Amino acid sequence: MKPRSRETGLLRVLGICGSLLVTVSALYSASDDVVELTQSNFNREVIESDELWLVEFYAPWCGHCQNLAPEWKKAASALKGIVKVGAVDADKHQSLGGQYGIQGFPTIKLFGVNKNKPDDYNGARSAQGITDAAINSLRSIVRDRLGGKSSSSSSGRKSSGDGSGKKDVVELTDDTFDKNVIGSSDIWMVEFYAPWCGHCKRLEPEWAEAATEVKSQTGGKVKLAAVDATANQLLASRYGIRGYPTIKVFHKDEDGPYDYDGGRSKSDIVTRALELFAENAPAPELHEITNEEILKKTCDDHQLCIVAVLPHILDTGASGRNEYLAVLKTMANKYKKKFWGWLWTEAGAQVELEDSLGIGGFGYPAMATINARKMKYALLKGSFSEQGINEFLRELSVGRGSTSPVKGAAFPKINMVEPWDGKDGQMPAEDDIDLSDVDLEDYDKDEL
Repeated sequence: MKPRSRETGLLRVLGICGSLLVTVSALYSASDDVVELTQSNFNREVIESDELWLVEFYAPWCGHCQNLAPEWKKAASALKGIVKVGAVDADKHQSLGGQYGIQGFPTIKLFGVNKNKPDDYNGARSAQGITDAAINSLRSIVRDRLGGKSSSSSSGRKSSGDGSGKKDVVELTDDTFDKNVIGSSDIWMVEFYAPWCGHCKRLEPEWAEAATEVKSQTGGKVKLAAVDATANQLLASRYGIRGYPTIKVFHKDEDGPYDYDGGRSKSDIVTRALELFAENAPAPELHEITNEEILKKTCDDHQLCIVAVLPHILDTGASGRNEYLAVLKTMANKYKKKFWGWLWTEAGAQVELEDSLGIGGFGYPAMATINARKMKYALLKGSFSEQGINEFLRELSVGRGSTSPVKGAAFPKINMVEPWDGKDGQMPAEDDIDLSDVDLEDYDKDEL
């Protein structure tokens, strides 16, 4: 199962490339000098290589990518045998794009000496500009080598002799394992190793760097640990460790630990950790917009926030509103791996917000999705039902649909309102009129 993509589909919707055309064909073929890179070959071709790589992350539907393609091919031909030029269809390989924080298309990165810390290329989108940047990078690498700097760090590996760089790997022993891992609400990826094992030594820097990134991206909910199986033989025996390194995944919702059989690079480890995090993430909370802070925090903390405007309580009663809220909670759980924010408000409670999203006083229930970074939104045009909302969000996820700028390019004033108490609404009380002092006989019957 693929991890949450830090949303290439959404970026497509928000017009990063300015194109709403969707195609299924790649921009490059085997006859080009551009190397097609995928999730399965990226580590082997790029990360473990001593060569300089220029890598374009693109989406086939992206207009700017389509414009760049002929220049990219020219640059690849000109640099053939000198610099490797590759391309990743990040729409197809979303986890690979997410690994390198791809936020728009096309994105070009230079993988030089330290392959785990590529440089962004922000120069001209021409063959000349691209080849100039490549040659300049080559000169820099050659100067470093002449100056005595080793190129052995091309894959970003650190010496494992002093244990530096392992600050985020949890060292576990026979005595500490159970109290940390067993029954923990966190997910644990545990490496069982032997100090003399060559494969373990090669894994160590990848494991350490992955631990730091996983900790950052999951808020510590997925932990990477290590057990010296030669010094902690009770654990090694309990879990049947027969070879080194052996990696096992522990989570309280599973019947027992299971083996991790993925790749041994930082990229592979991080990808699987994020998949585990997404698979076990709880459904996001559904917040009522009762003040400005709730709206801004939810939308600022998530790449996309979904805002539902439900009918007034007098129109639906508590049972009708709860039915709508149940639909929203179901869809929030269905799309939890997207890590979107979910909000709702009552019709008329936030009039200025409705107006800024083109909802404006009718057609309830209504729904809009907002990208707070771009201040753009998309409106639900279908039915407010599980099927209708699912189709709407699925279209957004794959880059279809239309978006509009939020009116004023900023969130409007948000009113402070009391949260719904879960009860039926009541009509406002009318003032009693005392007619005891009125002499009706003084009025002509026609006037009455």
